[in-house]
Amino acid sequence: MRRRMRTTLTVTTAAALALPLTLGAVPAGAAPAAAGDGTPAGAAAPALDEDSSSVARAVAEAVAQARREASARTFVAPSEDAAATAGARDALDQALADTVAGVPVGVVGRVDAPGLHWSGAEGTRRLDGRGPARPQDRFRAASNTKMMVSTLVLQEVEKGTWTLDTPVVEVVPEAAAVVPDAYEDDVTLELLLTHRSGLPDHLSALAASRMTDPEDLDEFFEVLGEEYPVADHLAAMDDLPWLFAPGTDVAYSNAGYVLLGAALERATGQSVERLLEKRVFGPAGMRHSAFPDDPGLRGPFLHEAAYTGELGAGWYGLDPFDPSLFGAAGAVTSTTADLRRFTESLVTGDLLEPATVTDVLTPRTVGSEVLPDYGLGVYRLPDPCQDGAWLYGHDGASFGTLSITLTSPDADRQVTVALTGRDLTSVGSDLMTALVPALLATC
Repeated sequence: MRRRMRTTLTVTTAAALALPLTLGAVPAGAAPAAAGDGTPAGAAAPALDEDSSSVARAVAEAVAQARREASARTFVAPSEDAAATAGARDALDQALADTVAGVPVGVVGRVDAPGLHWSGAEGTRRLDGRGPARPQDRFRAASNTKMMVSTLVLQEVEKGTWTLDTPVVEVVPEAAAVVPDAYEDDVTLELLLTHRSGLPDHLSALAASRMTDPEDLDEFFEVLGEEYPVADHLAAMDDLPWLFAPGTDVAYSNAGYVLLGAALERATGQSVERLLEKRVFGPAGMRHSAFPDDPGLRGPFLHEAAYTGELGAGWYGLDPFDPSLFGAAGAVTSTTADLRRFTESLVTGDLLEPATVTDVLTPRTVGSEVLPDYGLGVYRLPDPCQDGAWLYGHDGASFGTLSITLTSPDADRQVTVALTGRDLTSVGSDLMTALVPALLATC
């Protein structure tokens, strides 16, 4: 029996992948932006998701909760008190156990702070209960990929290949079919990196283009296993209305990072996969990370699974998922240890020059209701342990996983949490169960 979507079931990630289960074409009456005066005409958003900032807001709420709890407690540095260290570890272990007591199938976490280095896992790798989850297990890191693609783009800036002000159509001529004529000089690499270009998110429209019935939930999960060439991504972008004049607003767009991936490949003559291996994974010591372009997870992975409740068959295993749907916007697989190595290498200047790192971490969007304070592929959140300080990182969400990695600017305090067995009927709460204690453990 085919299962139709009887109500809005939204998969949201705010500064990560925003992929709804409410699929469909552009709403009736929506028109492309009028490029003459820079003001979008009839700028109805495409049928992506109703609230693309939900996961980011959930993360921000977790940080705020950790801040409230931290302000009400007296902390003793774990390095100064063995009992404090043991208590912190117990609290972290319990947080993972509480996480898998809900919907999630498996969860892994890592905390690194002065006097405390902890990693843990609970639950199982697979939906069928086979294989206990282990701290070193890999998972789909989804939009954490954006930090790595941004690093590649900035490396090209440092080499003089282009500047942040370079229009994308100069680097990817095919983008001229997507960008309105009047905006061709204005849609720059920087605006794509910071989600301020006006280019709409296209991924749900891309998936819907493969479906005969956009409301058929079973068919939706089936088409996630199909291959999505870059040409198909561009076609889906071209079918959607432009959201706003470049630089005048912000809207999270995976499409921008797909174009950035195409720009990197055009400029270097190498695949994004190879560039990441040579210029990010290798230098950062990320020995268990990859940028796959085919379905299947081999080795010790948290296998993706989605819970849909009464809206579908309940659980869907996502091993057939084809990462070409995400591409440069979110195809990376990684581990908690590797994400820690990446953020440390990024903020301490192992991958980019110090001045470039400062530029990456400097937010272009501050106080937005759509995104956290967003820089060049990285966002910041208030440090719950230190007034006036910030944590930097990103979150990632695929249909079967959620993850978050955050670091202090000196990399002395780092947190990474990831889970599989994602509840698509709610937003972010399962991840928050593990994140709040992890943040508190760094105080």
